Amino acid sequence: MKTKIVTIGASDSPESVEEKLACAGIIIRQGGLVAFPTETVYGLGGDALNPESSRKIYAAKGRPGDNPLIIHIADMAHLDRIVSEIPGNARKLAEAFWPGPLTMIFRKAAIVPYQTTGGLDTVAVRMPVHPLARLFIRKAGGYVAAPSANLSGKPSPTLAKYVVQDMDGRIDMIIDADGAEIGLESTIVDVTGEVPMILRPGYITQQMLSGVVGETDMDVTIYDSSSPQTPRAPGMKYRHYAPKGELVIVEGEPQKVVRYINEQTALHEAEGKRTGIIGTQELLLEYHASIVKNAGSRSDADAVARQLYTFLREFDDEDVAYIYAESFSEAFEDKGFGQAVMNRLLKAAGHKIVRV
Repeated sequence: MKTKIVTIGASDSPESVEEKLACAGIIIRQGGLVAFPTETVYGLGGDALNPESSRKIYAAKGRPGDNPLIIHIADMAHLDRIVSEIPGNARKLAEAFWPGPLTMIFRKAAIVPYQTTGGLDTVAVRMPVHPLARLFIRKAGGYVAAPSANLSGKPSPTLAKYVVQDMDGRIDMIIDADGAEIGLESTIVDVTGEVPMILRPGYITQQMLSGVVGETDMDVTIYDSSSPQTPRAPGMKYRHYAPKGELVIVEGEPQKVVRYINEQTALHEAEGKRTGIIGTQELLLEYHASIVKNAGSRSDADAVARQLYTFLREFDDEDVAYIYAESFSEAFEDKGFGQAVMNRLLKAAGHKIVRV
């Protein structure tokens, strides 16, 4: 398959943007696949109501078939068609955070194929805020199933060049536009129960959710891979966001963290292996490795999130064999955006943490 790459930039007129997205929409309506930008990461879109399109998404990504896809909509009026009911908490959250980086899980309507939901009777739905994404969804018929536009298990792409790296020759079109503003996937909340349950932390934090609906719960499997509890969503049981090199998270007192990481990188370098470090600005000058990435201040989770997946991709490009990252474990308690950053790091590291 030859993948068409369409660039949309600041110099494009509104008419040009409309024309390009109309072409992308036709591909979706005809059962093809298109990668497109959102405010979180790039998505890999197909017709959510076409079972064959969902099968193509799983095949293009090498994604397990029991890992549900998120349906993206552009208008609240479209929600009624794909869900069997809209609970009161869901309406409150939609009013507060849609359009935006929030995915809600509902009881599905019969029109939604099980190929899209991974065999579940529930369906995940999101309304992105990115203007190109919303226009594309409308051009595509209003219902676009879209996981992140990467090969399964690899870091999600925040830049089009990484979509091309993974998907060139696998899908019909890639829309190359601005990089993702947030850099991490949406928050996922199950609203089918009496108390909303967070299944994946993201930019919409637990604090923000609780401010709208009161009590919220966090699925214990998000941070504890050894928990005996069955994950509430199939995608939670697979390793994600992983670079080629071995990633280890190190937590403890700052100077002990620096000392341990430097000792390990020195050992690997002596063996001829390239090493990488993801460090925060406060400790950056104390690290020694082949490549040291500046994640920004520990107090700025937004900055860390925007760069995390790009760093992991760059380490792949730079042939780094061992990667060490500072921990953000304190984010477990603050219920803020740091929860999402730590969740993605844990997934990328296969829950490998060293405490010093």
